[in-house]
Amino acid sequence: MPRQTRSSPRSRPVFARFYGGVAGPALERAGVTEHRKRLLAGLSGEVIEIGAGNGLNFPHYPGTVTRLLAVEPEPHLRAGAVRRARDTAVPVEVVDGRAERLPAGDASFDAAVVCLTLCSVADPHAALAELHRVLRPGGRLRFLEHVRADSPAMRRVQRVLDATVWPPLLGGCHVGRDTRSAITAAGFRLTDVEQFSFPDTRLPSPAATHILGTAQRA
Repeated sequence: MPRQTRSSPRSRPVFARFYGGVAGPALERAGVTEHRKRLLAGLSGEVIEIGAGNGLNFPHYPGTVTRLLAVEPEPHLRAGAVRRARDTAVPVEVVDGRAERLPAGDASFDAAVVCLTLCSVADPHAALAELHRVLRPGGRLRFLEHVRADSPAMRRVQRVLDATVWPPLLGGCHVGRDTRSAITAAGFRLTDVEQFSFPDTRLPSPAATHILGTAQRA
């Protein structure tokens, strides 16, 4: 039975309903499930996932995971994660908490997962420092994130959007963060990184450039 821990609410009900009813299903139709499966394949032991949302990753965790701590600050999304955890094969504990201050002790986990999350946390550098703290030496960070584009023209578009309309409209999401550099700056060693465009559409999108990979805690 999943257990939910509560603290102070950080409610974004409009964004939560948009994500749960529109954005999440749209991503699934575009094929994000296959990326989720690749992100989580081979995980084992005790795992922490930050920004777990309404638990869309839960069904894809392998049975070798002995414990999953799912951290989600938004109460509406967190309630959805609790419901989804009831039908998940691995043991899931859904907790309220911020990525910048994780409710976990030092060196508590074998692996950590961030999935379309570092774009929207208030301080991604603090969040990655926290993940480094709670991972055991040699622990793995799995990440799937949309990031800064390669094209100078698209980077200019991303900068304008991040400074104006995009974060307020989409729950604090930023399209132009250099997440790959932030991961290494936090003390992780990149061991596997794939960059690709998703969804694959005819028109260029400021949120299309994604990276999927693994980094190791030194």
